[in-house]
Amino acid sequence: MIRPVIACLDLEGVLIPEIWINVAERTGITELRRTTRDEPDYDKLMKWRLGILDQHKLKLADIQAVIGTMKPLDGAGEFLGWLRERCQVIVLSDTFYQFALPLMRQLGYPTLFCNNLEMDGSGKIVNYHMRQPDQKRQSVKALKTLNFTIISAGDSYNDTPMLAEADAGVLFCPPDNIIKEFPQFPVTKTYDELKAQFTRAGNLPT
Repeated sequence: MIRPVIACLDLEGVLIPEIWINVAERTGITELRRTTRDEPDYDKLMKWRLGILDQHKLKLADIQAVIGTMKPLDGAGEFLGWLRERCQVIVLSDTFYQFALPLMRQLGYPTLFCNNLEMDGSGKIVNYHMRQPDQKRQSVKALKTLNFTIISAGDSYNDTPMLAEADAGVLFCPPDNIIKEFPQFPVTKTYDELKAQFTRAGNLPT
């Protein structure tokens, strides 16, 4: 029996630019350039980010204003359309629904599993809530129980558990430290290379 394929994609770094880097560039707060490509402990990273936001009095609306100026990566929409014609696609991201909506609109609203922010009455971000611990890997694990073949792509530390859990995992434009630490995953640098990996791993039509 040939199992149908689900592609599980990271969002930032695979389909859209890094949100926090854009916030850092627009606000001049260079500390916010640190991302999951640099820090493997997501809880530590987010608590640190919330502290920076509090220190600089940045609210959700300030971050959403930056996100409103962003566009998907060049070629991302075409790649996503190509993939959705050939298999089911789920975006697995550690971002937040309050951040992602404008960019999901530009990508044609693919299915997105991510997390939620908690704000106070003034719009200050006071906490964040993960949908579940280790949600990327757990999502892939659950989908495999439904008898799907899972192929995943990501670029950061927090993607590597889902790449390992999937039937095939691929790195897309990762930094050198990720390539060095996870040599078991093939590395792609363009969407054409990523298409080739998905085609081969999932026996998808060309």
